[in-house]
Formats: sequence, C-alpha cells, structure tokens
Amino acid sequence: MADSLAPTDADGLADAVRWAVAGERPLEVVAGGSKRSLGRPVQSAATLSLAAFDGIVDYQPSELVLTAQAATPLAAIEAAVGAERQMLAFEPADYAPLQGADGGATSRRAPSGATTLRAPSGATLGGALACNLSGPRRPKAGAARDHFLGAHAVSGRGERFKAGGRVVKNVTGYDVCKLLAGSYGTLAVMHEVTVKVLPAPERTRTVLVFGLEPATAVEALGAALGSAHEVSGAAHMPAEAAARSAVSYVAGAGAAVTAVRVEGFPASVDARCAALRALLGRFGAVEELHSKNSGTLWREVRDVRAFADDDGPLWRLSVPPASGAEAAARVADRAEVRALFDWGGGLVWLAVDGTEDAGETAVRAAAASLGGHATLIRADAPTRAARAVFQPQARGIAALTARIKRAFDPAGVLNPGRMYAGV
Repeated sequence: MADSLAPTDADGLADAVRWAVAGERPLEVVAGGSKRSLGRPVQSAATLSLAAFDGIVDYQPSELVLTAQAATPLAAIEAAVGAERQMLAFEPADYAPLQGADGGATSRRAPSGATTLRAPSGATLGGALACNLSGPRRPKAGAARDHFLGAHAVSGRGERFKAGGRVVKNVTGYDVCKLLAGSYGTLAVMHEVTVKVLPAPERTRTVLVFGLEPATAVEALGAALGSAHEVSGAAHMPAEAAARSAVSYVAGAGAAVTAVRVEGFPASVDARCAALRALLGRFGAVEELHSKNSGTLWREVRDVRAFADDDGPLWRLSVPPASGAEAAARVADRAEVRALFDWGGGLVWLAVDGTEDAGETAVRAAAASLGGHATLIRADAPTRAARAVFQPQARGIAALTARIKRAFDPAGVLNPGRMYAGV
C-alpha cells in the first residue's frame, strides 16, 4: 500500500518532498481530490495530501485581493467574496460531477444574493489554479492564470519559494505563477495562493435563441460577441444537452438553445438585453432569463453538467470560435458524438461513443485541421494511460517542457507522468 503523507505546515511539506527525493519515491499531490481522474494516471509510491492547508489567510475587499491556503474549498472562497458582493471573475469550473466525484454537490444562494455558490465537492482554489480552470467568462475576463497574483510553494527539490505578490504590476524576470497555472502539480506543490477578485455584477440576464443548428448558432454567438453589448457568456446547447438543464425554459424548449449572457448595472443590462434581442431575433425565437435562472444555466455550462450523468470519453476542444461547429461535424463524420459549445464556439465539448480509441484519432484530426488542440477530460484509467490526454507537443516544445520539469523537479517526484509520459 502506498504511503500517505499529510504535512500540516510549509516546513513539513518541504520535508515530505525531500523525503520523496531521497528515497526516489514519486508523489501524487492531492488537495480536495476532485481532479484525481483528470490527466494521465500517476504511478506513485506515496500520496501527498494538502488537506491541512485550508483557510483564508487574508482578504482585502477594498483592494480586490484574496490570499488563501491552496486546499481551501472553492465553496468557502465564493462564500467569502460573495458576502462582499465580489467574485472570482474567471469562474473556475468544478469537474467533480464529470469525474464521478460530485459528493452530492448542489447549488445554493450566496449571502445577500450577491452570487450563486456551489456546495462542497472537493474542488479547491489551488486545484483550480494548478489546472488553469476557467469558465464561460473566459473570453471577457481572461483565464485563471490572468487572476493569479502570487504563490508560496515547494519545488521538487524540496525547496520553499515565493512567486509573484499581492499587486498587479509590471515586473522583470519570469512570471512563475503563469508557469504554475496549468502545470497540474508537476512542477511544484503550492500551499498558499493569492488571486485578484472583482465586483460581482448587480444584475445578470441571459438572452436565449431557440432551435438553431450549430453552424447558425456559432454565427449568432459571433454576432453577439462582436457587438458593442459587452457579452460575458456565449454558449450553445444542442437539443439533447438543453433537455438536461434544470432551467425549465431551457429543458422545456424541446429544441436547441443558444444563450448570451449580459452583466452589469441594471439600466445598462436592460438596454443591452433589448439590443441583443433585436440583433438575435433574425436567427430565431428569443426569450430572456432573469438572475436566478441565469445563474443556474451558466453554472451548468461552466461545470458541463449536460454530460455529468455519463461515464464515457469526453473531450475538450479549443478551436477558433468560428470553427466550433465545423470541429464537431468533422468528429461526427467518424464517431458518435454529443456536443456542447462555449466561448462563442471556441470551446467544444464532445462526448464520443462507438470508437476503439476513445475518439482520439477523430478528435485530434479535427482539432489539428482547424488550428486547435484537444484534451481528454474524462475516460477510464486504462484509456488515460494508453492515450495522449493532453495535446501532443511538437519536438521543440516537448524539449522545453522537459527542461522546465528538470529545473523544478529534477528527481521527477511530483505527479510524474500526469501530463506527458516521462514528464
């Protein structure tokens, strides 16, 4: 049985990593455990639990900055910032339901109705940053890495270090926080992180268009995003995905639903929604969701709830927004697929059935032909071990990735092989 290490402070964390290096014992780094099935299986001799690193260290609402220990649940972070009518603008997704680790997560209202919270599922702030998880507001607000200001961490050498700080400013040298974001714990073990928060919108509305085919929906989303109406979310749910929504207007439509979100001051939101209804009315029948239903719908998009009840292979394709429908169609020519579109068509979720390779050949070919890339978000462990979960790297990029890994983790003890074999 693998050892389980559970340090309670930064010095103990560094000691644990040095123990692993000295004994050549690979570590699987775990915080809340909601993403253990995201990436390739880690062949570890021990588990390094960050469960003790839980709690908000400092929160200055007037400065729009929050510092927390890495294993602090996202639910706790959202409760704290929601009480101040603020938010994590990058909308970190919670993939626990997709991975079969929901833990009974449900939605609930935040204090003062400022925002809508998730119930505990194991998702943590450090995990969201380590995986660079960003939700529907990504095209407007940026990715998780763009809100990641600073970190305290332990490298694979067992050395404690600090990166970044508590303010947004121009600095010389390497932006290590952006390197850690999306590294899936393969470079360092973060135990404290600092993020930028932003004011929560006073009002949220969503304009819906019904019955569009994917190509037409992507055109409509492009028109909305290209307008002057400051759209903060643009997604398309084919009929099968829409039918799984908890929002009655969406589930009861009996057709595909295209959604455009608008946020801000009440008068501005009302005016922009009216303008968007006029703009999008030429594509089909329109409806409007108010704040509560809007919150529910965009959480479903954020967490890809349309596929949460499945257990088959699920791919996440990033392509030019105008090519989203084409990407899905090309895969559908070679496999059975169900789709969901976010980011105006730039993010395509594809549940793939009926292939021996989890759809890898069809998905990789479609993404490459359109200048995009793809990640296998869900599959069983043998499939994730046998297939390229993340986008295969060109030779030069792969060599650079290996050099960075050696610089941070020369003994290869931190989540070895989680992203790429041998890295």
